[in-house]
Amino acid sequence: MGKVFLNGQFIDRTDAKIDIEDRGNVFGDGIYEVVRVYDGKLFTLEKHLQRLMRSAEKIYLRMPYEPEQIKAILMQLVKENDLELGIVYIQVSRGAAVRQHIFPGEDVPVTFFAFTKALKRPDAQMKNGVKAKTAEDIRWLKCDIKSLNLLGNILAKQDAASEGCYEAIFVRDGFVTEGSSSNIHIVKNGKVKTHPANHLILNGISRIVMLEQCEKLNITVEQSPFTENELLQADEAFMTSTTSEITPIVEVNGEKIGNGLVGPTTLKLQQSFESVIKEQCKA
Repeated sequence: MGKVFLNGQFIDRTDAKIDIEDRGNVFGDGIYEVVRVYDGKLFTLEKHLQRLMRSAEKIYLRMPYEPEQIKAILMQLVKENDLELGIVYIQVSRGAAVRQHIFPGEDVPVTFFAFTKALKRPDAQMKNGVKAKTAEDIRWLKCDIKSLNLLGNILAKQDAASEGCYEAIFVRDGFVTEGSSSNIHIVKNGKVKTHPANHLILNGISRIVMLEQCEKLNITVEQSPFTENELLQADEAFMTSTTSEITPIVEVNGEKIGNGLVGPTTLKLQQSFESVIKEQCKA
């Protein structure tokens, strides 16, 4: 089962125990991050840690470690589990206390744990593209916080999966926001369009890397909301996430996007994203 890190110790996963009244369990009162591992190295770790600290600040959560300490913990955990290709999951909750809505006192330590998981790259999906369906975005208005409250995402993802789709695409007031576990982007006449990084979406790390590559490749980007109809009429569409990297979306609600094949802009960004992986993790 491997090692996990829990509240200051590296222990066997079978020995890891969390109190039943942990606020992450009873309230979803916490935050998390998922970091990709390639060739035993943590990809874009600094960006993930920066977002973790921002999420903590937004929910008034006292972090038990500084970013450099967390970095050392995660690197050691990857080493302990001999992980070459996969993910590291980090979760921080407000700790275990008598169940009540108000925060516990500062004497209650937060719960911090991390574990690794072997996970292959989605090669077939990145090569061939995936199907998606739209879903009403009924989630709360703080989607910029990477919180444990994911029930809205889970229900949309399950509904999409039950219809043979890889992703659910949220639509709020007629505008596409993001996917249930990804950011969503379209291409029209060679220009990438993506929802701005505000409270309605999580500013994904892969989204940030993708935008950096757009600048490098001189691909025009417009960060503004786009409608469901714009999505359906796009030349290309693609999703970005830590586990899906840059995955083309070739069909939405049973309708082909463009010609139903992976488009040239998406392919160019996939190749550029791959170069970033090699630069950071395969040197």
